[in-house]
Amino acid sequence: MSDRIANAKLRGKVMTADEAAQFVNHGDKVGVSGFTGAGYPKVLPTAIAERAKEAHAKGEEYMIDLFTGASTAPECDGVLAEADALRFRTPYQSDPILRGKINDGTTYYADYHLSELGMYVSQGFFGNMDVAIVEVTRITEEGHLVPSSSVGNNVEYLDAADKIIIEVNEWQSENLEGMADIYRIEPLPNRQPIPITKPGDRIGTTYIDIDVDKVVAVVKTNNEDRNAPFKPLDETSKQIAGNFLDFLEAEVAAGRLAYDKYIMQSGVGNVPNAVMSGLLDSKFENIKAYTEVIQDGMVDLIDAGKMTMASATSFSLSPEYAEKMNAEADRYAKSIVLRPQQISNHPEVVRRLGLIATNGLIEADIYGNVNSTNVTGSRMMNGVGGSADFTRNGFISSFITPSQAKNGDISAIVPFVSHVDHTEQDVKVIITEYGYADLRGLAPRQRVEKIIAIAHPDYRPVLEEYYSRALEAAKKNKTLQTPHDLETALSFHQRFMTHGSMMPQD
Repeated sequence: MSDRIANAKLRGKVMTADEAAQFVNHGDKVGVSGFTGAGYPKVLPTAIAERAKEAHAKGEEYMIDLFTGASTAPECDGVLAEADALRFRTPYQSDPILRGKINDGTTYYADYHLSELGMYVSQGFFGNMDVAIVEVTRITEEGHLVPSSSVGNNVEYLDAADKIIIEVNEWQSENLEGMADIYRIEPLPNRQPIPITKPGDRIGTTYIDIDVDKVVAVVKTNNEDRNAPFKPLDETSKQIAGNFLDFLEAEVAAGRLAYDKYIMQSGVGNVPNAVMSGLLDSKFENIKAYTEVIQDGMVDLIDAGKMTMASATSFSLSPEYAEKMNAEADRYAKSIVLRPQQISNHPEVVRRLGLIATNGLIEADIYGNVNSTNVTGSRMMNGVGGSADFTRNGFISSFITPSQAKNGDISAIVPFVSHVDHTEQDVKVIITEYGYADLRGLAPRQRVEKIIAIAHPDYRPVLEEYYSRALEAAKKNKTLQTPHDLETALSFHQRFMTHGSMMPQD
């Protein structure tokens, strides 16, 4: 491990996680590394959770406000939530224990766009940042930090924090050095255009420079990232991927896309990963990505020579592919750039590059509004993440989803979404296993037929019946722009909460 900590001053700061946790106090605002289960601190969260448990056993208060890049892992979000150590959490999470604490009111949760949180921290919107805890693969002789498998909001937290704790993880490949591209956005009023015109442009350094005097502890680890395997492709996922390719082919036929000009953004999960798998056998070549995460499907595209460049802020790989990345990081560094999420998700760059954005959803309504976050309106799942960064600013914003869930008890297409994350103005294409609805250039009433056509067949008659009723009411009231029957607009959700299914009861 000695070669991983090349700075003599910081070698003198090495201590155990329990010792380092003493620098984290009740009420502290703590910014940690981590994005989609990659690059998060592996041992400090458990040590902080133990401090919380000890304090609570004595009748003392101990809770922190936790800031990350995105989701982390059970040994970060999970252990802290289980110990009731989180008073406030932002900007994104996916841990089941933490989700329960958010929904039962134990933990306050602020669901922010991922491109904005680092800026908010830098501008002092949350007050003083007390501690930054960041995982790295190496500390250089100069005291610079070489990021591990994610960059996220590390730069902003390290710059803003009064104290810095560094976890140096020997499991992370030393060959990740050189993959990162660290660029700081100047504070107002000195901001300049971000000089990225192609996904592979490098505009910064391969390390994060820090104020070494702020480092209070360095902790050695050898722990792998939380890497969940992707589910095997099922028939529904294959059909969705096929319909997405049909949409891309239609764009080529219309002259809006060429087989060697596709720049993609892809959300996280099994269905987006299936879409990338479908691209392997497509006519598309020289594919580029400007996105948040590198998933297994992108690695396959790189290996096949189909993808020539992928820019992201983090990995989100299965265990098998994480080992592969660690073993061959120097080779993949020729095709992968990891950036701060303020840059990977920046609206200016997204708009300039002309991305075809692809994200998942919880539900969409018959006019094209999308809910990505709250089940039945108020039960938080994970958060909006970076989907809106790309949806609002992409060349084409598409949403992909199976048409139903819970063995048919939930329809992904409803009369009116119970929570709005992406408005009808931002949603251009919706894709299910039953086809795609291209909503561009259509007024609200013109969208209805296309959206209902891709709903599950069992739900289409119910959706059509609702729209007919809403249309009749709108004709009487002369409110035909976006017809709704407000008394029954949320009837799907009411049935689900009452009977456990959105289908009408006999």
